[in-house]
Amino acid sequence: MNNNHPDVQYIVERLNAKNLTDIERLYVAVYGKQVAPGFFTKKYNTAFTGVEYTGFIAYNNQRQPIAFYAVIPCFIKYGDQIILAAQSADTMTHPDHRIKGLFVELSLTTFQLCRDLNIQLLFGFPNQNSLPGAVNKLSWQITDTMDCFIIHTGNFSWKWVLDRFSVLKILYGRYQKRILKRYLAKENRIDNSVFKDDCCGVYRDELYFKYKTYTDTKFIKINASILWVKISDVLLIGDISVLPDDFDDTMYELKKLANKLGIKQIHFHASPGTTLHSLFAMRFNSIPSFPVLFKVLDWDLQIDKIKFTSADIDTF
Repeated sequence: MNNNHPDVQYIVERLNAKNLTDIERLYVAVYGKQVAPGFFTKKYNTAFTGVEYTGFIAYNNQRQPIAFYAVIPCFIKYGDQIILAAQSADTMTHPDHRIKGLFVELSLTTFQLCRDLNIQLLFGFPNQNSLPGAVNKLSWQITDTMDCFIIHTGNFSWKWVLDRFSVLKILYGRYQKRILKRYLAKENRIDNSVFKDDCCGVYRDELYFKYKTYTDTKFIKINASILWVKISDVLLIGDISVLPDDFDDTMYELKKLANKLGIKQIHFHASPGTTLHSLFAMRFNSIPSFPVLFKVLDWDLQIDKIKFTSADIDTF
């Protein structure tokens, strides 16, 4: 697709296996840092859904990537149906080419591609910079805002030490593996907790969990509870399989684990109206986190019944 813009001429191409490395180049230009080699290749290889490479890259005349937008196909369990949906994911525009309408154009082009691929629903969790454009220019609908529960675990953080003495990172990595080994669950999957509340949500089968290995997450077991977590400078809970009566003991042990790992905070994002949200809200403080946006592409859906946890956000 060729486009003539008053300020720049550019070409728009659909994402494919050959141009994925161009996203890495654009990422460096936008954020000033690199992702792990092959990260975007894994992230946008959603062949398990029957649909992949659902997005577009814009190039200038020198074949420099200047903008990118894509969605990640997945399945939503909606009542007794499994429907093809997609999450709005990475949006990037080169610093030299902003405020030229590229975000809107790539978004609209991607939306049409989704319709052509029979994707029925789009959802997303935009940051505050993307939210106004998504709502005002692209007609996304807001249903609610997720809450982030923040649990303080102690005063010591390995992050302060590792940032100053990088040579210790290898030793810390070994220490972390040794500690976590005692907690690793035999199960490598967890049912979506929102289904227990008669809500709709992301459908997770074996193929989905194989796909999600593009990020480093772990399944840990505490007493009878299974937790899907991601560990960095915070311990981020993706989802939990826990009985309400076991919740307090589980969180107590999780805080002890975070302390051993030198992690000062545990975070969990949840949609209001779910059991896990209520369990956390009765015990911990929260702050508003991600607005939940939808764009219905096909038939009428009751989007307010669809709920999410941290595990559903593409960065988890």
